[in-house]
Amino acid sequence: MLEKKMEGINTDKVIEEFEALTKDAGMVQRETLKKILEENGSAEYLLNSGLNGRTDPESFKSCVPLVTHKDLEAYIYRIADGDPSPILTGKPIPDMSLSSGTTQGRRKLVPFNDELMENTLQIYRTSFAFRNREFPLEKGKSLQFVYSSKPWKTKGGLGAGTATTNLFRNSKYKNGMKAIQFQCCSPDEVIFGPDFHQSLYCHLLCGLLFREEIQFVFSTFAHSIVLAFRTFELVWEELCNDIRDGELSSRVTAPSVRMAMSKLLKPSPELADLIYKKCSGLSNWYGLIPELFPNAKYIYGIMTGSMEPYLKKLRHYAGELPLMSADYGSSEGWVAANVNPKLPPELATFAVLPNIGYFEFIPLKNNAECLYMEPKPVGLTEVKIGEDYEIIITTFAGLYRYRLGDVVRVMGFHNSTPELKFVCRRNLILSINIDKNTEKDLQLSVEEAGKLLAEEKLEIVDFSSLVDVSTDPGHYVIFLEISGEPSEDVLRECCNCLDRSFVDAGYVGSRKVKAIGPLELRVVWRGTFQKILEHYLGLGTVVSQFKTPRCVGPMNSKVQQILCNNVAKTYFSTAF
Repeated sequence: MLEKKMEGINTDKVIEEFEALTKDAGMVQRETLKKILEENGSAEYLLNSGLNGRTDPESFKSCVPLVTHKDLEAYIYRIADGDPSPILTGKPIPDMSLSSGTTQGRRKLVPFNDELMENTLQIYRTSFAFRNREFPLEKGKSLQFVYSSKPWKTKGGLGAGTATTNLFRNSKYKNGMKAIQFQCCSPDEVIFGPDFHQSLYCHLLCGLLFREEIQFVFSTFAHSIVLAFRTFELVWEELCNDIRDGELSSRVTAPSVRMAMSKLLKPSPELADLIYKKCSGLSNWYGLIPELFPNAKYIYGIMTGSMEPYLKKLRHYAGELPLMSADYGSSEGWVAANVNPKLPPELATFAVLPNIGYFEFIPLKNNAECLYMEPKPVGLTEVKIGEDYEIIITTFAGLYRYRLGDVVRVMGFHNSTPELKFVCRRNLILSINIDKNTEKDLQLSVEEAGKLLAEEKLEIVDFSSLVDVSTDPGHYVIFLEISGEPSEDVLRECCNCLDRSFVDAGYVGSRKVKAIGPLELRVVWRGTFQKILEHYLGLGTVVSQFKTPRCVGPMNSKVQQILCNNVAKTYFSTAF
């Protein structure tokens, strides 16, 4: 059975196809745009644009405006409400994907169709082929911390769920993945379980039951893997008891999950003793993952952008096991595959697949001209190495010249297609007047403060921020959850360090002339960020889609409330 799965994909052929596809990415882009516009020419949105059947890039750019999700909401809600006419696409949209809502504070509906499913499988096939060439897998299973949200129907009867839920429930996905991803060690009932905490516990238990067979560990985001093994630290003895007695813990109450697990769980005192011995022998849980799963080849998931702060903890659990960043995309659509799997996540690049959408790039140069007029977007093959761009996508699912909101840097080319590095979200997250600090700037500042805590053998569990303009002048507020109890002196120095580590000239200048007030550090109680996760789970987000909001805006009042209600200590910077 497993050997057949391995025979399902010819990795050399997939790599050859990718090489051919990227030889003349410019030509493939023109053909892809033509195909998108021909397939959707009857859509109201394109008919109203004045294209009149033209499919060339020049006409497309002159007739169709750049848009954000807000510009398309009215069209998307008409589709969701059941309007049968061709609105954004020629063919009816069967499903809607829900974004997590953790970035902007509200969840977005985006169209999902068969073409996006095909794009997903192409991306996964491509990155798997390159990955398997460097790290060949053997027969076995994978430990996947994946969770499905409860599906629901829109007013018009369309299926709606997270992007990952739309994938998991699609028969094409299941068939397509058989060839490239070993069987998940957990039964479907665990993935589709009604309670995240119960599913996580059972994923861990399944991993231990099949520990010799586990070939790799996966979740959509690095955060979910760290969360899983932080949980393991708390429940490992209970897991050992379940294995020893062959009976599932009473913490799992969902009947479907209990039934599925009862088929796997048999008394195994030898395995329980082995796991107990291995866990007892670890020093502060270093190298936990390879100790539990001796045949695992790597750990795989999205590890760039807002996931980078979790890499230190993930490396602690991983020991010598390689970390590999998964492909680059969003709820709206895919962009690029990781074809350089040996690069560590901090250096990961992603090669754009030129046939899965039409891509444009707005240059982001810090010159005076950009303040008055945004530069014109350039095409996929016109980008320059070392430059930063905002990415624009046109998809087969009805998004035309859609601003994804991501900033990417061109690191090089694979044949003629660019290799991109994710930099940050474009929207400025911390700004009071002329200061401009992105999520990356915040992350770097927190990392510097983290070094002071590391000297005390402590770590930052998670962090967030907000701009407080209720004071005059306004100031930055940083929330830190810390693994232990630092001294007052260390926390005061952390506060000053955070303030000094924002090196943006507008911020430093404003601080010096007191146009921005002293940075405020608020240390929150342990478990505060877990409460934020629980809040989003309550809204229908699945944990594998969750991203901690790094800057909490006024729209996100509930998260602001959770943070502000859980402050243990407060400090103000004396750095300036």
